[in-house]
Amino acid sequence: MLSSIILLSAEAAEAGEKAGLPQLDASTWPSQLFWLAVTFGLLYWLMSSLFLPRIGAALEERRDRIADDLDKAAESKREAEEAEAAFNQSLADARGKAQAIAAEAREEVGAEVAEMQKDAEADLAQKTAAAEKRIDDMKANAAAKVREAAGDTTRAIVEALILETPTDAVVSAAVGKAAKA
Repeated sequence: MLSSIILLSAEAAEAGEKAGLPQLDASTWPSQLFWLAVTFGLLYWLMSSLFLPRIGAALEERRDRIADDLDKAAESKREAEEAEAAFNQSLADARGKAQAIAAEAREEVGAEVAEMQKDAEADLAQKTAAAEKRIDDMKANAAAKVREAAGDTTRAIVEALILETPTDAVVSAAVGKAAKA
């Protein structure tokens, strides 16, 4: 296999000489290898001493900044959760107070309504009793006036029929008997 590689490189060198490609000319390979090593060494030295430390420092700074940002974000999240918990607690406390105030107000209003209803019922009972007394008085007065009118009418009818004036006792007895019937 090694011999076939050498054979191929020799053939390539011959073809290069014929075609005019200097990089395929075997006589220039040692100088090309030298300059390849010098260029590689110089680029290696520049990369390792100048560019890579700067890139590494930038990456480290970026890593540190990201870590700090993540720490700040975690702290902000923790503070936000604490604030949310405090808000929820104060909201629950406010709801409890509002419910207590509403229950107290309902009790006060209920007591006031009950008292007003009691006063209204007492006032209504008083007015009803007064009205019933007036009605009873009016009934008694009306009954007395009806008896009086009945007595006057009876007296007038009896006078007209028999041309005699009946006594008050007879008229009252006749009206009483008619009222019972």
